[in-house]
Amino acid sequence: MTVTTSARVAAATARPAARPSNRMRAWATRAPLLPALVFMIVVTQLPFVATLVISFFDWNALYPKDRHFTGVDNYRQVLTDPDLRHSVWTTILLTVTVVVVSLVLGLAVALLLNRSFRGRGVVRTLMIAPFLVVPVAAALLWKHVLYNPEYGLLNGLLHYVGGPQPDWISSTPLLAVEASLVWQWTPFMMLILLAGLQSRDHEQIEAARVDGASDWQVFRHLTLPHLRRYLELGALLGSIYIVQNFDAVFTITSGGLGTANLPYTVYQSFYQAHENGLASAAGVLVVIGSIVIATFALRVVSSLFREEVSRA
Repeated sequence: MTVTTSARVAAATARPAARPSNRMRAWATRAPLLPALVFMIVVTQLPFVATLVISFFDWNALYPKDRHFTGVDNYRQVLTDPDLRHSVWTTILLTVTVVVVSLVLGLAVALLLNRSFRGRGVVRTLMIAPFLVVPVAAALLWKHVLYNPEYGLLNGLLHYVGGPQPDWISSTPLLAVEASLVWQWTPFMMLILLAGLQSRDHEQIEAARVDGASDWQVFRHLTLPHLRRYLELGALLGSIYIVQNFDAVFTITSGGLGTANLPYTVYQSFYQAHENGLASAAGVLVVIGSIVIATFALRVVSSLFREEVSRA
């Protein structure tokens, strides 16, 4: 009994002495990451803090000395000004349309590419190609190669069948921007959903087919519920990027004809109107919206990782 008690006392006294070594070891493993952390804070967080401060000032770049604190007036103007409010609505409409259509098309393509056929690897590579194109180059491709009313491919096909020769950008400006973004983001959705299809439980699917389930029943009751998290992940990640899209709007329509979204409005307010405070307020709203969407995206990703770990 005495030996056991003394051993416990010795162990209790030895534990606090071991804690500093564990803490030192933990800090030693984190130390190589500190330069990257400092660099990230300097490059990303300090400019955002500066933008946040400027957003509370009435500051025109043409009159740098005539600036004063206005509180939340810039934010109020962004949310109440008809043009700025229209750009917010255009951003929402553009994001929702592109994400939904890209998800539907990506799901259809993923279902086709999940089947076994000759040359499947080549077809998959070709389907990914639009997502690898530089956004400005993709927008120029659609503007000049497809939409041009004189030598564009779309009007060339319509001329071949005796159809009309519309000016696509002038007649349907927002649809023209949306089509180019859908073409570029459908491969991204296809990749995510194809990964989800390949992670299905094939034994469960085979059991359902043995029980007489049709292809539609397997898709509705097994495949679609399994892809729910992947659909959410694709929608959230797509929304993060498309809500900040500037290239397609600037290249195809230059923000005209009612296609100016919030990022283009930030550019217009800063570089054309030289309103630093107003542009900063609009930029902060874009960042806040992106952070909200990114938070949900990270939760979906963490839940997917937990599911994979539980299966393993």
